[in-house]
Amino acid sequence: MGKPSGFLDYERNENTLICVEDRIKNFEEFHEGLNLEERKKQAARCMNCGVPMCQSAIKLSGMVTGCPLHNFIPEWNDALYNGQFDMAAWRLLKTSSFPEFTGRVCPALCEKACNCGSGEGSAVTIHDNELYIIEHAFATGYMKPQIPKTRSGKKVAVVGSGPSGLAVADLLNRRGHSVTVFEREDRIGGLLMYGIPNMKLDKKIIDRRVCLMTEEGVEFVTNADVGKNTDAKKILEEYDAVALCCGAKKARPLSVSGADAEGVLFAVDWLTSVTKALLESNAKDTSFGERLSFNPKGKNVVIVGGGDTGNDCTGSCIRLGCKSVTQLEMMGEPPHERAADNPWPEWPKVLKVDYGAQESMEVFGKDPRIYKTTVKEIYKKDGKICGIKTVKVEFRMVDGKRTLCEIEGSEKDLPCDLLLIAAGFLGAEDYTANAFGVQMGPRSTVATESADVYAASVPKVFTAGDMHRGQSLVVWAIAEGRACARAIDEYLMGYSNL
Repeated sequence: MGKPSGFLDYERNENTLICVEDRIKNFEEFHEGLNLEERKKQAARCMNCGVPMCQSAIKLSGMVTGCPLHNFIPEWNDALYNGQFDMAAWRLLKTSSFPEFTGRVCPALCEKACNCGSGEGSAVTIHDNELYIIEHAFATGYMKPQIPKTRSGKKVAVVGSGPSGLAVADLLNRRGHSVTVFEREDRIGGLLMYGIPNMKLDKKIIDRRVCLMTEEGVEFVTNADVGKNTDAKKILEEYDAVALCCGAKKARPLSVSGADAEGVLFAVDWLTSVTKALLESNAKDTSFGERLSFNPKGKNVVIVGGGDTGNDCTGSCIRLGCKSVTQLEMMGEPPHERAADNPWPEWPKVLKVDYGAQESMEVFGKDPRIYKTTVKEIYKKDGKICGIKTVKVEFRMVDGKRTLCEIEGSEKDLPCDLLLIAAGFLGAEDYTANAFGVQMGPRSTVATESADVYAASVPKVFTAGDMHRGQSLVVWAIAEGRACARAIDEYLMGYSNL
């Protein structure tokens, strides 16, 4: 513990944000780091407590709090405070495959369980410290290819290059197995590449990691849609093990009249088109929006869903010059402060104002979110959406079941030229699993006896990530990928030291 009184001496100081007026002019990352002196102070706030809840990943009230990767947080905070940057990176990388991803997009379950944040205190800036450590490691050359000295002679195919697939590939390659990753899109990264906007995760960061893994021996094959243009049977014949990491991209549809109108899109599909247009144009501003088939410029946009994806759509539409943006959320507005039945270290079920909502408040003067509201009908003209009818909803007990019900007389018309559906996912698309003969469960996840079992119903086939556990966080996908890699290694070698 570098400074025993650090948590008393220094206040929490997060990375700063570029002002809204400037950041909405482009799709560049908008967080700015602290200087080294201030970063060391933030690391000094870590108390090296006897029971580090931050790395415990405990389940309370149905939700996990703490890091599922079980990162050695007090250890690398201590090393960072003492200026031992290589030591900090070494300890961080022992448990975390891609800190440059989680340091940008993770909601920091660790901070919610930080002992320093209990009571009236404020948590250590674990998320920002993690990002500083890994970026310093890349900048100084500490991050360089670690090419295995020997190869096992075993070949592993990984289907899907999202966070879980990359984690499987990374660990198994380091073990000495020969790994090939098959990705159906034109670029590697899965959800990281096309599900998360560039201002949250610059795609150069993904490319940097992929280049490093390629130098280490991992082979990447793009435009390989296994089960369609790539033969699953051939993969089974040529490889000693297969990891299915195909995500959970089966979007929840909007079952209302008019849903077939032009201009009604699934949010992730639209976000994908935005990122592709940005990368293909190499634009430094928002002019690439003209390339989009559904450009929100000058349009009234409505987003169904108040979660992270909905927020990403809000921020993207504002950057691309929408006339207005509204988010509809079926649930009620969360409390502004912790409720008595939601004590620390549980995940705080309080109102979150993310960057998209902040930008809407600045640009349009209001929070874009409307609670307890959904779409009842979509109006269309000449096949195109021209407006929507919304209705207020609430949960009631009907025949002994908690049921979502409309509130009579609460209908309201809203102008809408583009409707983006960000209502979550129903699970994995099943055609790849079917191609391998793998059984899917009732939630469109791979059917296994236990959540801890990664072997699928077909010999030498394994699965991980959202395809295995259902829609979740990037950090959980990485944790699943690492666990799946250990299961595959044990299957191939009879034991695992991963």
